[in-house]
Amino acid sequence: MKLNLAYSPCPNDTFAFHAMVHGLIDTEGLEFTVELADVEQLNKGAAKGLYDMCKLSYHAFFHLCDRYAMLRAGSALGYNNGPLFVAPEGSKLFKPDGTPDRKKIAMAKVAIPGEMTTGALLLKLAFPEITDKSPIIFSSVESEVMAGHYDAGVLIHEGRFTYRNKGLRLIEDLGAFWQNSTGVPIPLGGIAILRSFSPDIQQKVNRVLNRSIRFAMENPSLSQRYVAENAQEMDADIQKKHIELFVNDYSIDIGTEGEKAVNTLYKRVLEINPEICMRDNLFIL
Repeated sequence: MKLNLAYSPCPNDTFAFHAMVHGLIDTEGLEFTVELADVEQLNKGAAKGLYDMCKLSYHAFFHLCDRYAMLRAGSALGYNNGPLFVAPEGSKLFKPDGTPDRKKIAMAKVAIPGEMTTGALLLKLAFPEITDKSPIIFSSVESEVMAGHYDAGVLIHEGRFTYRNKGLRLIEDLGAFWQNSTGVPIPLGGIAILRSFSPDIQQKVNRVLNRSIRFAMENPSLSQRYVAENAQEMDADIQKKHIELFVNDYSIDIGTEGEKAVNTLYKRVLEINPEICMRDNLFIL
């Protein structure tokens, strides 16, 4: 059976999927056609029904959970790995004492990495007063903010490791904001599969992805070339840090704590947008 699979070129995704798409593990008869795209492109593609299975921001997934279910394997979820809200050093958005000026931030022009990303959602929860937000490709946020096209921006993926060297300063760690207000880890993204597939197929896909992630963890050198070929940030040390931060025990299996975190975020989204689809179970059975 062949499945249309889509994920991002970010190191955590290419690391996790490398073994299963290159025939290094038992795929139980499954084959995959692969498309790599920016996370917001994936969110939009899934909304159009383009993929059998794909990486989705949890924010986008909540709008699509009538059609997709989350695998238990493959989530990017954890502590101290959330999106960062930043502005240039010396920005008017900071008071003379260095603390953020929320009155000026409320009027700022902000670059976000796609409307349906979890980063955009967390910014809305942490700074609901911001109204001027422009979605752009995540890898351009740093440069666009530094070029003065935006007053501030939300960084995801590799940006959290490089922003200081690029002349940017932290306004708010949006992941820490979430953790401090809820006590649960932040669910960033996961791997979704169409609900139209049978539970047997869904479970088979989950086993294969679980096996692929475990293989990658046990043989990290084998995926290095594939990771480097697709990464936005070419520094090998940053790629390694990225993988270590976003591929963890929750990636192998979401677990009880991970499910709680996802459901907590889902409830918050329902509070601000009660019209989104409602499901009792967000994950495959």
